[in-house]
Amino acid sequence: MTTFGTDELADPVLMRRVCGTFATGVTVVSVGGDEPHAMTANSFSAVSLDPPLVLVCVGRDALMHQALSRAGAFGVSVLAADQEAVARYYADRRRPLGQEQFEFTEWRPGARTAAPLLGGAAAHIECELWRSYDGGDHTIFLGRPCGMRRYDDGDGEALVFLGGRFRRLEGAPSAVVTS
Repeated sequence: MTTFGTDELADPVLMRRVCGTFATGVTVVSVGGDEPHAMTANSFSAVSLDPPLVLVCVGRDALMHQALSRAGAFGVSVLAADQEAVARYYADRRRPLGQEQFEFTEWRPGARTAAPLLGGAAAHIECELWRSYDGGDHTIFLGRPCGMRRYDDGDGEALVFLGGRFRRLEGAPSAVVTS
């Protein structure tokens, strides 16, 4: 077993490498309004079923941080396995801003939040901002879903991020039995 000193624990490169061993889904989080904005995020998770809550962590220096705080509502497009180009586009800080950034792919405004929801996604969730918490160099935004939809028959595959790379799941899925 390797132990770490204080200096190693403060190393952001090591932190990224270690956390990169945990596979995540890939989403595009978006806000609507006069200044619509979107960004790729893999720091998204379900938090609670009762009440229903999800979270997304956004860097304090990201344009999305201010946009989401202002908007008070957001959309989440859970990307399908074939949407790596979409993930890369919304992760690129050089892309156009405002409405122009949505010319890259099909989208529609969410019925409840007007946040852009991307076409071809495996699922969409619309959320009202419920709470936000300090998360170091990020803010943890909790959203209360006010609309959601899944677009496959249960066999669709989502885009996955692992070890600093986008991936697709391979092999036969195994079911988890719940009682």
